[in-house]
Formats: sequence, C-alpha cells, structure tokens
Amino acid sequence: CCGYDLSLGSEITSFFIFIDCKLARTGPPATIVPIDEESRNGTILVDNMLIKGTAGGPDPTIELSLKDNVDYWVILDPISQRLYLNSTGRVLDRDPPLSIQSIVVQVQCVNKKVGTIINHEVRIVVRDRNDNSPRFQQQQYYVAVNELTPVGTTIFTGFSGNNGATDIDDGPNGQIEYVIQYNPNDKTSNRTFDIPLTLSGAVVLRERLNYEEKTRYFVIVQANDRAQNLNERRTSTTTLTVDVLDGDDLGPMFLPCVLVNNTRDCRPLTYQASVPELTDPAHVNPISVTPPIQAIDQDRNIQPPSDRPGILYSILVGTPEDYPQYFHMNLTTAELTLLKPINRDLHQKFDLVIKAEQDNGHPLPAFANLHIEVLDENNQKPYFTKSTYEGFILESSPVGTTISDSQNLTSPLQITVLDNDVEETKDPQLHLFLNDYNTFFTVTQSGITRYLTLLQPVDREAQQIYTFSMTASDGVQESAPVTVNILVIDANDNSPTFSNISYNVKIYTDMRPGEGVIKLTAVDADEGPNGQIVYEILAGDQGDFIINDRTGLITIAPGVVLSVGRSYALTVKASDSAPPAQRRSSITTVYIEVLPPNNQSPPRFPQLMYSLEVSEAMRIGAVLLNLQAFDREGDPIRYLIQNGDPQQVFNLSQSSGLLALGKPLDRESTDRYILIVTASDGRPDGTSTATVNIVVTDVNDNGPVFDMFLPKNLSVQEEEANAFVGQVRATDPDAGVNGQVHYSLANFNNLFRITSNGSIYTAVKLNREVRDYYELIVEATDGAVDPRRSTLTLAIKVLDIDDNSPVFTNASYTVCVPENLPPGTVFLQIEAKDVDLGSNVTYRIRTQEALQYFALNKYTGELSLLKSLDYESFSDTEATFTFLVEAFDSKGTMPPGIATVTVRVKDMNDYSPVFSKKLYRGMVAPDAVKGTVITTVSAEDQDPPGTPASRVRYKVDVVQFPYSASIFDVEETSGRVVTRVNLNEEPSTVFKLVVIAYDDGDPVKSNTTTVEIAVLQPSVIPRFTQDEYRPPPVSESAPKGTVVAVVMAAALNQTIVYSIVSGNEEDVFAINNRTGVISVKKSLDYESVKSYELRVQADSLQVVRSNLRVPSKSNTARVFIEVKDENDHAPVFTKKMYIGGVSEDAKMFSSVLKVKADDKDTGNYSAMQYRLIIPPIKDGKEGFVIEAYTGLIKTAMLFKNMRRSYFKFQVIATDNYGKGLSSKADVLVSVVNQLDMQVIVSNVPPTLVEQNKDQLIGILERYVQDQIPGATVVVESIGARRFGDGYSEEDYTKSDLMVYAIDPQTNRAIMRNELFKFLDGKLLDINKEFQPYLGQGGRILEIRTPDVVANVKKQAQAVGYTEGALLALAVIIILCCMPAILIVMVSYRQRQAECAKTARIQMALPAGKPASTTANNLYEELGDNLCVCVCWVVVVCWKYCYGSDSYHKFFFFSLIKIYELSMESGIDPGQEYYGQDYYSYEHGYELPQYGSRRRLLSPSGMYDEYGEVVWARKKRIKLIVDPEYETSSTGEDSAPDSSQRNRLNNPNIQNNVNGNIYIAQNGSVVRTRRVCLANNLKVTSPVRLGKQFKKLDKLAVTHEENVPLNTLSKGPSSSDKMNTRPCSVSFASSIGAENIVAKPGGSKMKSTEEQESVVDNEDVKEPLESHSEHTQSDEEELWMGPWNNLHIPMTKL
Repeated sequence: CCGYDLSLGSEITSFFIFIDCKLARTGPPATIVPIDEESRNGTILVDNMLIKGTAGGPDPTIELSLKDNVDYWVILDPISQRLYLNSTGRVLDRDPPLSIQSIVVQVQCVNKKVGTIINHEVRIVVRDRNDNSPRFQQQQYYVAVNELTPVGTTIFTGFSGNNGATDIDDGPNGQIEYVIQYNPNDKTSNRTFDIPLTLSGAVVLRERLNYEEKTRYFVIVQANDRAQNLNERRTSTTTLTVDVLDGDDLGPMFLPCVLVNNTRDCRPLTYQASVPELTDPAHVNPISVTPPIQAIDQDRNIQPPSDRPGILYSILVGTPEDYPQYFHMNLTTAELTLLKPINRDLHQKFDLVIKAEQDNGHPLPAFANLHIEVLDENNQKPYFTKSTYEGFILESSPVGTTISDSQNLTSPLQITVLDNDVEETKDPQLHLFLNDYNTFFTVTQSGITRYLTLLQPVDREAQQIYTFSMTASDGVQESAPVTVNILVIDANDNSPTFSNISYNVKIYTDMRPGEGVIKLTAVDADEGPNGQIVYEILAGDQGDFIINDRTGLITIAPGVVLSVGRSYALTVKASDSAPPAQRRSSITTVYIEVLPPNNQSPPRFPQLMYSLEVSEAMRIGAVLLNLQAFDREGDPIRYLIQNGDPQQVFNLSQSSGLLALGKPLDRESTDRYILIVTASDGRPDGTSTATVNIVVTDVNDNGPVFDMFLPKNLSVQEEEANAFVGQVRATDPDAGVNGQVHYSLANFNNLFRITSNGSIYTAVKLNREVRDYYELIVEATDGAVDPRRSTLTLAIKVLDIDDNSPVFTNASYTVCVPENLPPGTVFLQIEAKDVDLGSNVTYRIRTQEALQYFALNKYTGELSLLKSLDYESFSDTEATFTFLVEAFDSKGTMPPGIATVTVRVKDMNDYSPVFSKKLYRGMVAPDAVKGTVITTVSAEDQDPPGTPASRVRYKVDVVQFPYSASIFDVEETSGRVVTRVNLNEEPSTVFKLVVIAYDDGDPVKSNTTTVEIAVLQPSVIPRFTQDEYRPPPVSESAPKGTVVAVVMAAALNQTIVYSIVSGNEEDVFAINNRTGVISVKKSLDYESVKSYELRVQADSLQVVRSNLRVPSKSNTARVFIEVKDENDHAPVFTKKMYIGGVSEDAKMFSSVLKVKADDKDTGNYSAMQYRLIIPPIKDGKEGFVIEAYTGLIKTAMLFKNMRRSYFKFQVIATDNYGKGLSSKADVLVSVVNQLDMQVIVSNVPPTLVEQNKDQLIGILERYVQDQIPGATVVVESIGARRFGDGYSEEDYTKSDLMVYAIDPQTNRAIMRNELFKFLDGKLLDINKEFQPYLGQGGRILEIRTPDVVANVKKQAQAVGYTEGALLALAVIIILCCMPAILIVMVSYRQRQAECAKTARIQMALPAGKPASTTANNLYEELGDNLCVCVCWVVVVCWKYCYGSDSYHKFFFFSLIKIYELSMESGIDPGQEYYGQDYYSYEHGYELPQYGSRRRLLSPSGMYDEYGEVVWARKKRIKLIVDPEYETSSTGEDSAPDSSQRNRLNNPNIQNNVNGNIYIAQNGSVVRTRRVCLANNLKVTSPVRLGKQFKKLDKLAVTHEENVPLNTLSKGPSSSDKMNTRPCSVSFASSIGAENIVAKPGGSKMKSTEEQESVVDNEDVKEPLESHSEHTQSDEEELWMGPWNNLHIPMTKL
C-alpha cells in the first residue's frame, strides 16, 4: 500500500516538476492583448502571464525572460509575471511613419528543475485612436463642367483613390467621407452640387448650370473620418473650383442688342435699307443695310473654338409675298442682294422677317425685321387728281383767304397732287407753279393736298374769272398742267350809277298817256341781286308820271292831260336788290318841260348803251347788233359810227342800223372797241347817240414762239446730276389757256429734263467719255384743247473733268529676266491710258523694296535694272520679284491706276560641274559580265540646289576613245562606270574612258574627267567554291556572334579578302574578311525580316590595298539566309480590361463577350489557347467558361435574382496552343436585367443595324464616355421594332436595339434613367454620326423603356385601382389573427423553458460520448422544439470552454425589424465596407495567429459593434459578445426589463441589436438586421441537415466554413439588396462538435462592457457542406458583401 502510495507520490512529484513553465490557464498558449496607441509609458500590458512556477523568492523554480523584444517596447516583471509598455522618450504610434500595428514578444520560461524551455507568445495588438485629421492631397481641386450637363451627373471623381483626402488612422478612424459645406462667399454652391455617396466623394450636379449667369463655383468640400464617437471625428476642408463651360444652350441674337429691363432678351430690332427703283442690281449689290445685319451666338465661349457653331441667315417671311423674286440673303454672311429691278409702281416697300440660326441645328433661332424702302427713281411724273379745278372767292375777301370749292364758301378748294415715285401716304415734296396770276394767288408749299390763297384783293367788276394753268415738279419730272378757274363771287360793293346827274326832257301836249318820256338806265357792276336795279320816283312827278321799276322807262300816267308851260323835276332813285341791310342806291333828277305840239323831235335809241362780245374768229360780214332807233314823226333815220372805229373794222348800215363786221378781228392787237353811234333824222337838232361796247374774245390762232435771242449752244460738265444746262423761253399772244406755254423734250428724255419755266437740267450723270455732244430738241405747246406746237434745237456739249484714273493695258505683267544682265537693261515697257482730255500719264514704282533693283521711266513706262540680279541669292525655291507700279495723271486729281509686275529671275547656270578627281582608276575582270560596276565618278555643281543648273548628269565621250566607249558606260545619274557588254578582253590591257559631267542649266555647262580601267590577270581574281550558299535557318533569338554560314574562295598565290557588297544594308551580319565566316552582328527579328540575300565578294589583298573592287563572274556569290521564327513575343490582348454583361435570365452557356489576343509570332506560336482564372463560386463551380481557341466567354451558371452583382476574373492567353508564352487581361461581367436597359428605336431594318453594330455601338459608347470615362456599351439584342398594346406587334422595317452600359468605376450597369439622359440629350449629334451607317434618312426615332419594364409599370398602376379593397381586407385579416398571435406568444415562452431544460439534460451526458450521437439524440428528442438547433450547435463548444456550469453564458439574438440594404437606403453596393487588414486578407497574407483577437466592427457604420472574433486553431473562432446576451452566473436567464420586453413585443421598432452573424471567406464578420420570427419548425434528422437550412434559418447561430487558403481574396463588398425574410441560422465547425444549449433572449447591447463566450472546437475534421443537396433559393441568399472576388451575393456560411 505504501509502495503504491510512494509510487503515486513520485508520479505526482514528477508531474508537478514537468508542469512548471506551462500556463495555468486553459485555452490557446498565445496571449493576445489590445492596447491603444499613444498609451502612457508603464501601461500594464498583461497583468499576469499565469505561467506555472515561481520566478522569485529563495527557491525559484522557473526563470522568465523576454525574447524577440524588438525595440524593447515591452518590460517584464518576472516576479509578478507582469508585462509593461516601455515608451520612454517615444510614442507608440500605430500610424505612419512608425506604423506599429502589433508587437510580438516571446516570454521564455526556463524550468530550473529539468532545464526545459517553453516560449509563450504574447501578441500585443495596437489599437488605433483617432489622432489624425484627414489631409487632402491637394490644396485645391479643379474641374470644368459644361453647362449642358444633366442634373444627376457625376461631375468630379477626383477624390477617389489616393487623390482625395487620406487619413493615416486605421479602421473607421481612417475611413473618409465627404460632404459639401455652406460657402458664405458662394451661397449657391452647396445646393448646386452634392455628394450623395459620401464614401466615394463623387460630386454630383443637383441644379442646372447656366454659364450666362455664373461661370465659376467655389465648393467647400469637407472630409471627415468615421470615428464612432461623433464628437471625436476630425475634419479638414478643401475648395473645389468648378468652372462652368459654355454650352450650346442659347441661340443667336441680332446686333445691336438692347436688353429688355431685367431680362436677357433683346428688344425687337428692325434693320433699314433702301433701294432705288428700276436700278440694275449690279449697281447696288450688296445692298447697304443700317445697321449691318449681324448675329452672334449668345454662347460666346464654347471650347474648343472649333466647336463653336456658325450662323446661318435666311429670309423667313415677308410682304409683299413675291419678295423672293427681288431679294436674296447670303446664308453665311447675311449679305443682302437685289435680284432684279423693282418697279415702284408695283412695290413701294418690303417688310421682311429675317432669321438667324446655328448651323448645328440648334432649335432656338433669332428673328429681326428688315424694312426695305423702294426709292423714287423719278421716272414718274407728278400728277393732279383732277384735270380742272373750279374755285370761288368773295371779291371782298381779305388777303390770305383760301379759295373755296363752292359758291357757298363752306370748304376750301383741295388740290391733290401725287407722285408714283412716292407712296400715296407720304408727302411727295413737289413744287407747284402757277403760270399766270401768281401775283393774285399762291399755293401752299407742302403736303399731298395743297390750297390756293389770295395774295391781293380781287374785284369781280374788274375781272370775274381768273383762268390759269398749274404744274407740279419733283425737281426732275414735271406734271401735265391743269386748268384752274377761279370765279370771283360778287359782293355788293357797287351802287347803281346813272350816266348823268340830271336829265332834261321836253314833252308835248299831244302825247298820250302811256307814251314814254325817257328811259333811265342805271348801271350796277354787281351781279345777281346786287346788280338787279329797281327804279322809283321819289318826288316831283305830281302824279303825272310813272316809272317802270325794272326798265326805268318813265311814261305819262294814265288819264293825264299835259298842259303847255308846265315843268316837272322828278327825283328818280335806282337801288339794287341786295338785302336791305346791304342795299345800295343812287338818285338822279329828270327835268321835264311841256311844250306845245311839235313834229320835229329827234330819233331815240331804245338804249343809250349796248354791250357785245365778239370772237376774233368771227367771219366778215356777220351782223353783230341791230341799232334801230324810233322817230315819232316817222322821218327817215340815218345811222353813223361817229367815233371808236378808226380802222373801220365795223360796218353800220346807214338806213337800217345793222352793225356788221367789216374786217377780221385780232384780239392780240385790239381786244375792245367802244363805238359812239348816232341816229339823225336830218334836222340840226334831230340827232341822238348811243354807246356800243364790243369785247373781242380770243381763239387759239397763235403758236408759241421761242425767244431767239437766248443762246442755243450750251455746255454742261460731265458727272453732275441735276446740273443746269440752259434755259429757253417761248411766248404765245393768245389769251387764257391758249396762251399758256408748256415745254417738253422731244429726245434724250432719259438724260435731260426741262422745267415749266424752260430751264434744262441733266437727269443723270453724263459721261463725256461715252458721248460728248447732244442735239436736244425742245418743244413748246400751248394749253388749248388742240394745242399749237413749235420746236427749238439746242446744241449741248459735254465738258470733260478729271474723273478717270489711268488704266494699264494689263492688270498684271509677268516677265522672265535672265540673271547677270547689266544694270540699265530695259526688260519691260508698261503702258496706261487715261480717257480724260488733256491727261498726262506718268509712271512710278509703288513698292519701296523694288526701288533698289528696278527703275521705271516716268514718261515712257520702261522698266530697267538698277543692278544685276543673282538667282543664287534667293533663298526660296522661286527667284521672283513681285511689286506694284502705278500710273497717274500729273494734272489730275484721280487716284492712280495700279498694276502688278512679277519678275522671274532665270537661272543662267553660273557654274560648271566639277569632278572630285581629275583621274579615276578602276579594275575589271577580263570576263566581267554586262553591268559590272568598275568605279564611280562624282561631280558637283555649285548652282543652287534643286535648280536645273545644279542637276548633274553623266555621259561617255564617244569621240576621244570610241572603243572604250563601246564596251564601257557610265550611269547617267549615279556616275557609276559599268561594263556595257560582257567582256572578253586580254588581261593587263588598260582602257581610257572620258566621262562628261553636264548640267541642265541655261546654257548647259559641262566638264570632263578620265577613267583608266585595267584588265586584271585571271590568276589574281578569286573564285568561290559555290555560286550560291544556302545555310540552315538561323533562329531569330540567336545571340550576337552566332555563325550563320562560311563562304570560301581561292586564288593563285593571293591572300583573299571577303566582303559583303549588298543585301546587308542594315548591318545585321558581319563577315570575317579573312576566313569568310558570316555571323550575326545584330539581333534578328523574324517578324520584321524573314530572309536575307547577301552578295559576298572575294578580292585579292593586292586589289583591296588599291582601294578597288573587281567583281567578276567568279569572285561573287550569293548567300541566302532564312530566319527561323521563335516564340519571343507574348500574346497581347486587344484590351486591358474586357467589360461585358449578362442578363439575369441568361441561359446556361450563353455568350457573354469575346476576347482576342494577337501574337506577332507565326505558326503555332501565334495560335492561342484561352483559359479563365475564376475562384470557385460554390461547390467548386465556376461561373463562366471560355472556348479555348475562340476566346468566346460563356455562362456556366444561372444568374437568377443576381442583378447588380458583378464578376471580376482574369483571362489568360497562351500561344503555341497553350504551351508557350502567356499574357492576361481582366474581365468584368456585370449582371443586369431590363431595368438597366434602354431600347433605341431606329427607322431602318434590324439587318442593317446588325451589319453596322460595332460602329453604332462605338458611337454610343463615345457619348456615354463623355459622362462616365471608360464606360462600355453592351448590346443585349437587335430585333424588329415592337409596338402596340403590350408591344405585341412587330415592324421589320424598323428596329429595336436594346443596350445597356457598364460603369468601370462601380462595376455595375449605369442606371437606366442616367443612360437615357446621356443619349437622349445628344440625340441630334448621334443621328448625325449614325447617318453614314444607317443610310440616307436613317435615324434614331426614340429611346424608350424596354417592353417588360413598361408592362410591369402598367400593371403596377392597374393595381392601384384595388388598393382600397385590399386595405380593407388586410384590416379584417389582422383583427381575425390577433387571438392567434397571442396564443403563439404564450407557446413561444413555453418552448423557451423546454429548450433550457433539454440543454441541462444534455450537459449531464458523459464527456467522452461522441458528438454525433449526442447531436442525433438531442435532435430527435427535441423534435419540433424551436430551440433544438441552438442546443445542437452551441453546447459542445460551450462545454469544452467553460464547463457544464457555464453553458448558459452565451449570446442570443433579438427580434428586430427587417432592414434591407439597397441603393434607396443610401448604401453603395460597390462600397468596400471592410477596409481594415484584419477584416480582409490578401493572398500571401499570414493568417491570424492562434488566439489572436479581432474586433468585430460594423461595416461602414451601418451596424452596431457587438463583439470580437478570436482566431483559434485550425481556423476555428470564438465569439466574444456583449454581456447583455449572456446568462447570469447562477445559470438563470437574466430577465430583460420592461422597456426591453416592449421592444421585443413590438416588431415595428427597429432596435440596435444583433441579427445574424456571418463569417465571410475573407474573414469579414457581417451581422444583418433581420426579424427572427417565432415559427414552429419541424426538423427530422441531422443526416439531412443540408436540406434544413431554410428552416434552421429561423434561428441565430453562426457556422464557420473551413475555406482553403488559396481561395482567400480581397475585393469590394457588394451590398445590393437584402432579402426580407426571417433571420438565418448557421452551424458550428463540425458535426462532431458537442452540443451546447443557447438560451434565446434579446436585449439592447451595451458597448462599454464585454465578456467572453468562447465557441471553440478542437477536433474539427472537415467542414460541413451546407449546399450539397440542393440549390439555394432566393431566401437562402444574403445580398451583402463579398463571398469571393467574383462579387456574387454572399451566401450564408
């Protein structure tokens, strides 16, 4: 027993001896501790190493020391086994330049008892602190953006990569996000631009730019890190200067532009122009417009200037409508031209609308008005609207009274005069002339309507009618005269007047009553009532007499008996019949004496005065008046003209008293006769008298008569319009219109004009040089209806003025002058003529530079040389002088005439060719073949290069040595002396040959030299062993010096010298001149030259020393060298990166894109074999395959529901069918669907689009790349145009081209709307570039949404009609399901208790029991239990870590709201959320050491921090979670508080708690936000666990997949869209792991406390394949970060 005890004690002692230096703790041997950077010196790193043994005291069992303590950062206290930080005098800085991210030391423990040594690794992880601010790489950034850039376009990506801000901190502290800050100095910048993706820093345009309003923005961009504590975040700013480039958004505007107030619009502009009528267009074109028509593009700064559009002008519309017949506007210069003369009778003006538009089809033209006035050419005479005017004037009217048009004097007489040369609405500015009575009347001077006014009073009694003619003149033309009759209306301004103051009458008693006593006649010059006289006896009649009130006849009153001796004095009053107030009267006295009866009373005339008008044309003998008198007694009466007819013009019958015309009347000599006629009965007192007033009226019996005293020989200066020539005067003695004279021209009406007063003027400018003498016929007519005419001929001489410049006989003179002519040589005579009289033409040279070479005789025009000309002194190719000469009139004032003189200097061959040697020597073989080169002669000519005189040619002189010339020749241009024939000459013969060198100059100059040719002995001419050598091909990779061939020749007693004479121009080969070995001198390249043909020659040393070569038949040979191709060129891909796309619905082995590599090598070396390097996606499968020999990449999987994923891989091309050199290129394939596509509809058939697909896509790609550099446009399909309802109809005359574009920056398809903006905004330009490929009229009709997308939208809209019904149905369902929900919640709590109980039972199982059995029993026992999977997965790991009493220390997952990651949530799917090195490991990076700890940080701040990951052996992990997810130390569940319970019960509240945890292949730890629904699960057997993922997905346990090292990769994570489904369940490392029960529960995490819960399995044999038996559905895929570098949606591990 004791022995047993001793043995046992020895074993125990031995056991304790050997356990020294081991760790007193369980778990991995490495100790991993974190420490913040910049920690204080002396900070405790490890409080106790927990190494068994004693290092201090009197009997230490172990000895501790530090190894690998680089830079002595760690201090060890061996007694307390404590490690301290040693940062004395320095700072522990994780950031550059020190970049201390971890410190690894070895604590060496020496067991003093047994001497064993154990090293304990301590890894100190230096944690980052946010102690550095972001720093921009540039102080300022600049970008230029066109103002036409669509809103939403990314305009600046300069912050990407290392170009933006950098932060040397790590993790979120070093991650940069960008925001735009408000700039008080540029208040619009922050709203104009935005950075929606803050991590990328891409600046996006948010508001439309306008270059005309603002040309530059200063955008303040702030960069801040992403420290978790917002108060600790650091920032820095920079200024992004955005220059707005002028775009073509505005149309043209006409100048000058006067802006409307507060706008950018121009006021309407009217251009003015005038065109004389009937003018030859050549005289007015181009028409002068005021201001000049000019339009400019309002976009004045489009860059580059070559892109600025031109302006096109045109006439849009106009009135009158036939304006195109008359005017044309130049399309580019706006020059207005007249097409044909305009007749102003038809058109007086034109109002046109002109348009200015850009030549690039810009849709915003500008418009302006153009008013063109047609000016009068005075080809129309003015005219009156009436031929006769009748006017009236009251004779009492004062001066200035306007003549009236009617007797009632109510309206003025309007005289309207017009001129067809002027518009009817405008004053023609005519001058009106009155040919008579211009002292009585005048006419107003302006206006269309003129008025006559009174200049002096008129007296009707003096003249009642004024008749005159009136003409109108416009200064050039004169109207036809019109007659104006002005009637003077009587005014009662005259009183009746008796001829005598009193009358004495004797009467007799035998007179009976009623018998006349006397007839009184009172005369009143007035007319009408004013002249109608009424007589009455005022007094003295005593009732015995009465008077007739109308006739004035006084008769004896009835019943009166006269008494002898009585006398009467009658007072008789004569008054007019005017109104009483205006009535005038006069009185006379008639004395009557009554006598006794007497028969001796004289005869009595009925009237005392007679008035009569007689035409001067009255025939002779015509009876004019009956003057018969009455005698009481009946005595015969004798009539006699007593006075008034001295010329006895009238005859008065003495017996009858008839007055007749005796002689012709002539009004022009006498226009009035007053005859005193007597009637006598023969008694002395028997005579009475009467007065006859005869007025002779006019007839047109006289023609106008010119004044012959006025000059008839006139003169006028040329070139003067409206110049006064002279005046004529004609008179007509007729009266009235018959005497009015009018002038006109019988000839040359187009050159002269005459006014109404006879003044003659020039109508146009006369040109003496055309005609210097005119005979002008002037015609004068009177104004009668049948006018009389007379003519006068005037001689007009046109006087000359100096109005012509001298004109040269030629506009330009060209003369060729030989060089070296002596000074003074006359080489040209020029001549100019001046058509003006008396001109004296002189000449001079105008160009000053020519005066030093040439002289011009000023009188004769002879050009001569001042000095000799030298052709060689000219530097240019042509020796020419061009200068101006002028001829001017020394007495004149006109500018001189100008002509151009070009003097070409002719090279006269100054120099002869000169040979380089006087004697040339050569050798030739006696049997040399024809064409053998013997030697080369050379001569140079110093004449200017390139001229004929410098061109040297050679020939043989056949005269001096005829035989030599017959067998030898010289090449004309090269000078090589060759054999003319095959030689057969005697050796040692010497021939002499004279060679002539001559040029092509004028004259030809030449020179000679002699060539001596010696015929060699055959013995001294080597002979090759072969005529041709064909060595084996030489490799193109042969090094320098490689022997290619050996040639050999021999000669008797001669040393042979070898040389290559041709075929080695590039000096590729070398020949040993003694051995004949030909070797490689330069590198060969089969791809450049495949073969060489060398000609080698062997000469004797004797000949070589003479510096001569003697080719013959035997001493030359050809060497044919073939170059052998080697595989020395690797394939070269046509692109560095191929970008393509694949549709979600693509079938297996669908073509994606085709790669191509070229190889300069030939044969098999250029035959390619392609292969892909694609990391496995799942189950070892690859997503794509490639046809090995065509390069066509095809799909190898389905891409359902993988839109916006992308795949990056490499393609390798190996030549020689996969056995040779290789090169690689990158391939990017993005998954798309029709949501990313646009359909380009064109009006051409699909076949035409297919034929030109590459060109069309290239054009589209260029426009897309203008917005997104490097973008690639991919064709999805080409088909017939689809249209109609649901796009069910097809039109094969048109086509649908469905495309999408891939952005190489995001690796994804460009958003469909953005693609539409990129293309639709440039549709006009794209159509222009498409035109050559689509044919005439081919164009893009529209860019539309794909059929499927449009139909889905339509159906989605249709759903809205039933929204109300569906909402009501949903409310009913919720109300009905509330009781069921309560039952499920109660059941769930019960199942939680069962789960905990089952876990405790499982913990009681023996430790050595296989894990698989435990797992099976546990699974079968739980059955439908909700928590079975948690128990099955976790218990095993928990037991090994902490024992059975701590199984409850585990984390649980809470119910949280569904949270989707998508573009709409602000997460960029292409953003790399795991940028830290301990999240993602590249190839070759050392995996984390055993026991290393990594902080689990939420990706991009989107998720909460929830724990750490500790790397264990064989890639196992343990999760260290927050304490709120652990159970209490007593094993009881820690009850959540009420607020936590409320959050759990309310799934609509999004709590900041954990969801599922995923360990990605690159080491990233991802936690999702998912709702973990409490559903009943029915799981059958662990054997089929792979099929139960969907059901187990309801739980929250993590499974790590054992991933091979070579599949690790790093790439940006893809976070596109997270499926909204219950939270997932993952499994532990192996099936053999023991079970741990995890108690579900959830509460809010606390980030300040952490406790560890280790999941650590030590016996991991193989990973559990979770995808082996079925294909994952949509619910089994997690659309988040990278699964591998193919960037497919990450699958649950």
